[in-house]
Amino acid sequence: MNRLHDLEGAARAFLAGGLALLLAGCMLVPGKFVSELVLMRDGTFTYSYEGEINLLTMRKLMQMGATGEQPAFVPSPCYDDQSFEERGCTPDELAQQRAEHEQVAADRARRDAEDAERMKQMFGGIDPSDPASGDELARRIERQAGFDRVVHKGDGLFDVSFRAASRLDHAFVFPTFEQLPLGNHFVYAARRDDGSVRIDAPGFAGQGAANPMQAMMMGFDEGGNRNPLSPAMPAPEGTFTIVTDGEILANNTDEGPSAGPRGRTLTWKIDRSSTVAPTALIGLGR
Repeated sequence: MNRLHDLEGAARAFLAGGLALLLAGCMLVPGKFVSELVLMRDGTFTYSYEGEINLLTMRKLMQMGATGEQPAFVPSPCYDDQSFEERGCTPDELAQQRAEHEQVAADRARRDAEDAERMKQMFGGIDPSDPASGDELARRIERQAGFDRVVHKGDGLFDVSFRAASRLDHAFVFPTFEQLPLGNHFVYAARRDDGSVRIDAPGFAGQGAANPMQAMMMGFDEGGNRNPLSPAMPAPEGTFTIVTDGEILANNTDEGPSAGPRGRTLTWKIDRSSTVAPTALIGLGR
């Protein structure tokens, strides 16, 4: 009778769960930023984002929990079937343990290779484990309309300058990246039949409070407690502002609207302690 070591460990389990989420779509987290939405009664709007965007890639997840090289074989103790006392393992038992260890390692290597290939396909052929992949991804994003600057600062961190102006006759979402399926977005604005516009900014909640998947990726459980096995992850730090000459029907700011030369202004200060995602309902008329 023998006992095999748990080769995965708690950190590896955390990685597996995060990787499964990531393979369903890339997760984004704002860094330091300033963002503004100017929404006018005639339906025109201007949205801007200046600052950092963290793309939580497979490489980042591997840093969170992977052990790197395959663990070396360490024999498990053997026990007497009658007394259950520990005894020396026979050559056959050691050979069986080694064979099982090698099979587990081979299965893990196969899964890792399959996950890496899926990640490459998800990134439009870019291998996220390649150090040059960030620069190539930045070039792809920057060629999209609205992105004036996209610079890869390393390890999936991008410095971004974005500005778009249009009419809100349809839903607006930021950000969108060409050829990348995103698992979350920072800002949604959707116009309703009655002329009102619902604005939600789930990506601007500290600790991923408005997005359970993002919270897990950042190392927090449902109660907002950090997993002690995960290292510090990026957290939002900045401001989100809505300026409008329309009617503010609802909002969840701390201080409510203030008057300004361009209209009434709603401001949210975002940091790690923020627990509620910004939201507002603006009446523009039909």
